[in-house]
Amino acid sequence: MYRLASLLYSIIGTSLAGTFIVVVLVAGLGTAQWIIGAAALGAVAGMPIAWRVPRSITARTAAARA
Repeated sequence: MYRLASLLYSIIGTSLAGTFIVVVLVAGLGTAQWIIGAAALGAVAGMPIAWRVPRSITARTAAARA
């Protein structure tokens, strides 16, 4: 499960970081401090999401087998 979570984090974390950066830029807050903060927030927010998705997949797969 850890390997799947790591793989998913590489996708989810970068997607959230990019989304947050776009939100900051559209809001007109285009300074380096805001952009770096948005990227860091997206990377941190992606961790619990990337950890829950494999658990959900594993639970659904186990339920389908039973």
